[in-house]
Amino acid sequence: MIFEPSTDPPRLQDRRHAGRVLARRLAHYRGRPNLLVLALPRGGVAVGFEVAHALAAPLDILMVRKLGFPGHEEYAIGALASGGVRVMNTMPGIELPAQVVDAIVAREQAELERRELLYRDGRPALGIRGRTVIVVDDGLATGSTMRCALLALRQQHPAHLVAAVPVGALASCQALDEDADEVVCAFTPSPFQSVGQWYQAFPQSSDEEVHSLLEEARRERTPAPH
Repeated sequence: MIFEPSTDPPRLQDRRHAGRVLARRLAHYRGRPNLLVLALPRGGVAVGFEVAHALAAPLDILMVRKLGFPGHEEYAIGALASGGVRVMNTMPGIELPAQVVDAIVAREQAELERRELLYRDGRPALGIRGRTVIVVDDGLATGSTMRCALLALRQQHPAHLVAAVPVGALASCQALDEDADEVVCAFTPSPFQSVGQWYQAFPQSSDEEVHSLLEEARRERTPAPH
């Protein structure tokens, strides 16, 4: 695990800047054979773009959708990932009716599939088996989204699995040690209230931005015609 505890870390300018900061903590992976950077849309793609660029690695996405508590969607009760993986958080003293949970899952599954079609333009996902895979997001609060991603990826047998974020809650970063071979949290400020508070600019990422960054990353990796 690579953590830098800090009660007053420098505020990240935006997601692109955060990606460059994170890439420095991952520099030991540059040049490793079969390296792949997987970003979690939407916010993780700008971070992942900079990491992939710095490490000279291909960039792809893994679709994960947070399952939000009704009326307080920022509070994650769990997450869904491509491949049908579902992770639910334990909520002491709170029990949602099964039909409410099923409705949330159905809604988020439909959105997951919509975005997968939109972002990939019909291209298949890059292979995972036998590769070193670095999973990147823009931050870690509860950790449920990242954990869901890691569990989905384990089923595809990567050789080495890394969870990497620019900023995260210390307890959430530590908890991921059970699911990843390495966890890299560039900053773990305390107290930690939300990911966005550690960014100067933290606008919602758009589908257009995600699509554009993925296209740019593919162009970088495509050899120029002779």
